[in-house]
Amino acid sequence: MNRHLRRLLTTAGVAATAVTVSRYGLRRQAAIARAAIGKPLGEEAHRADRTWKKKYGDPVDLLLLGDSIAAGLGAERPKDTLGGQLARRLAKATHRAVRLRTAAVVGAETSDLADQLATLPAGYVPDVAVVVVGGNDITHRVRVADSRRDLGAAVRALRESGAEVVVGTCPDLGALRPLPQPLRTLGSRASRQLAAAQREVATEHGGYAVALAEVVGPFFITQPDEMFALDRFHPSGAGYRRTAKAMLPSVLLALGHAASVPFGHTPPVWTAVSGSDPGVPG
Repeated sequence: MNRHLRRLLTTAGVAATAVTVSRYGLRRQAAIARAAIGKPLGEEAHRADRTWKKKYGDPVDLLLLGDSIAAGLGAERPKDTLGGQLARRLAKATHRAVRLRTAAVVGAETSDLADQLATLPAGYVPDVAVVVVGGNDITHRVRVADSRRDLGAAVRALRESGAEVVVGTCPDLGALRPLPQPLRTLGSRASRQLAAAQREVATEHGGYAVALAEVVGPFFITQPDEMFALDRFHPSGAGYRRTAKAMLPSVLLALGHAASVPFGHTPPVWTAVSGSDPGVPG
């Protein structure tokens, strides 16, 4: 074995050992963080499903899919969940009642979206579906390609049914102070990579994407005592109010009640390019 090959193999061996140690260290840090956070909020979010502002009539059907954020874990009252906040704001903006249905599940990964869709009643088609998922994909080390594929399948199924879709992309896990370093930095990088993939696949399939890390992330970083619930991991009622306010422009645009969206919102590719939808029911 020549000297250069031996040096290369030695370097590779050291690198492999470092990666193994790094992965073990990160898993250990994640375990410590989970133990520190605990489950003070339990595993069930408040149920906010009902018709909001019924007096307005002509209801909009709003569906929430995804993980604990979509379910509203951490909110103090049903009206403080993401679904409750969106329903109230949507009703006020459109002057129509909003029928809220929440299929989101605490702890869900993107791969669980298919099961959530399967729980819906036969023939149910929401006017707009809001999807927030991805954080658990990061903590469970799901490959971005797998998350992207599963989200694309869910958005495509919803669009083919005739529903509009708005995806809130993965929040920046770097805002989670209970996570130690370097786990927090690596989580931030991974969540932003996933968010970029989510934005791309959602808009490719006719959905709208809202970059939560950009439009609400700074509030969670600068105002953690207000934005986070007592576990310092999930949003509080104030955090959900801020998130709902940030997502509303894309929901309104999807429903034809707005002409444009602000920074951090991305419309479907076909809307941005041609202004028409090539073959996707809407």
